[in-house]
Amino acid sequence: MAIPSANLLISALTIFILVSASFATSETPFLVVHKKATLNRLKSGAERVLVSFDIYNQGSATAYDVTLTDKTWIKKTFELVNGNKSRTWERLDAGGIVSHSFELEAKVKGPFYGAPALVTFRVPTKAVLQQAYSTPILPLNILADIPPMDPLALVNFDFLKYCSFSHIRIVFVIDFYCCLVLCIGCCCINNLRPRVLAKYGSLVSVISMVVLFVYLIATPSKPNAAKAGSKKKR
Repeated sequence: MAIPSANLLISALTIFILVSASFATSETPFLVVHKKATLNRLKSGAERVLVSFDIYNQGSATAYDVTLTDKTWIKKTFELVNGNKSRTWERLDAGGIVSHSFELEAKVKGPFYGAPALVTFRVPTKAVLQQAYSTPILPLNILADIPPMDPLALVNFDFLKYCSFSHIRIVFVIDFYCCLVLCIGCCCINNLRPRVLAKYGSLVSVISMVVLFVYLIATPSKPNAAKAGSKKKR
């Protein structure tokens, strides 16, 4: 019984050695390439695309002669403004990261769907170049028409639901007197009464007219108030 047990132990040890050797020789680099494209509208109306890459080596070995190539951007559609569409690194160690970016200017208006970029690298244990592809980018709407912004859309008027006419009237009156006091104070302190009045006199008059108009609308007349009071008493 001792001989079969010894043979079984030797067989198990041999299998363990072979499996360990296979895992040792399977240590290879594993590259993950993240691609990103961002639009930037200039004041002149032109639109540029900033393309950036982050290459991670999540494997257990070093990758050599790492070359990034992005042939998505055709000259008829995009013009290279800054940087290069390809780059090569001598090595990328396990757990390392390298980055690259370039900038383009769009020539054609419309949606654009970019293809993944190609990354090739060399492994010492293999004669053939290894390949990895980047993540795809989201669709880009090149030179899209920007609708005009309505300034009133940025203001929230929901607070008016909780305000009565008397509240609005008080606010307008307070604002009017604050502006009036500010103008008088500026005139007295800086001794610029004639010049300030000539410059802001028309503005103050317009504001006062608007405040008076709102005050008259928001303030109920005395006969109406008397009628309302008599109705309540009845």
